[in-house]
Amino acid sequence: MSEIQSLEEIQNFEGKYPKQLWYLSLVEMWERFCFYGMRGVLAFFMVDQLHLSDQKSNLQYGAIQAFVYAFTFIGGIFADKILGFRKSLFWGGSLMIIGNLILAFNPQGLFYVGITLSIIGTGFFKPNISSMVGELYHEKDNRRDAGYGLFYAGINVGGLLGGAMCIYLGKYYNWHLCFLSAALVMAFGLSTFIFTKKYLGPIGNSPLLHLKKNKRTTYEIIVYAGSLLCIPLIFIMVRNTSFTDYFMYTIGIVALIYFLYEIFMVKERKAQYKLLAAFVFIFCYFIFMAISEQSGGSLSLFAKDNLNHNLLFFSIDPNVVNNSVNSLFVIVFSPIVGILWLLM
Repeated sequence: MSEIQSLEEIQNFEGKYPKQLWYLSLVEMWERFCFYGMRGVLAFFMVDQLHLSDQKSNLQYGAIQAFVYAFTFIGGIFADKILGFRKSLFWGGSLMIIGNLILAFNPQGLFYVGITLSIIGTGFFKPNISSMVGELYHEKDNRRDAGYGLFYAGINVGGLLGGAMCIYLGKYYNWHLCFLSAALVMAFGLSTFIFTKKYLGPIGNSPLLHLKKNKRTTYEIIVYAGSLLCIPLIFIMVRNTSFTDYFMYTIGIVALIYFLYEIFMVKERKAQYKLLAAFVFIFCYFIFMAISEQSGGSLSLFAKDNLNHNLLFFSIDPNVVNNSVNSLFVIVFSPIVGILWLLM
């Protein structure tokens, strides 16, 4: 059995990338397959199989994605304060697998149940991998940028494969297979994490290790139970999108108050300025994502009804292109931009 490495030993790796980065990138790649695969089929599925209007489908797609990002904020807090990155990731991944298996079993009848579990699961999973990647490096390690470059390459490979494959399986084979593929790929990613987490040393452990085990377990059970108790609430609000606005107003105000609280608790002026700068970038990111998410909603429906399948001598599905072209462009042009950046 290999000896557990200390954080210092992990961060003092030789070469360009630590071996742990490859494992985490692989886990994230398969999770992004599941996420972007699901993102690419939601609006199409609701119109094609649930027989919703384009307008209603867009509203429900927007509600689903809004809850995904809202729960990413909530899941990140619980991971940071109680569960730790590892347990939060495992819990979120497990819920995503269960949600996709429910969808695979009965896509039409249990759609909102499966989606609700996937929302909560993504919230607990999504923020943690990138946080663990950051801990693989010393704060001033120049290799960090290259590490994140590899990590995001994995994200886009997963997005490319999932975005193309899930919609293709659903449209041309059956929707059971579409959702089953997402569940199986997510299970493979979670299994990869389980078998490689021993190489992470202390990275991602619970922040409550200083407490007695019984007390720590109690806090963890409360988080798990609380997340499950949210299932009926999210189920109702996703089905009835008029409720979603009220929830988002509330979570937006709570998030802002929490952010201001964190700034106030930091005593060092320089650190406060860094947090304020981060807030500006986060706000811009929200604007960007609001535009980007049109790809899974209005653009997906536009591609379904208005685009030609024929391109020169090829026949290609417009929804496959819509779901995967962004990731393809990132994979192709990122190295070129990186080289230009080095030459500047």
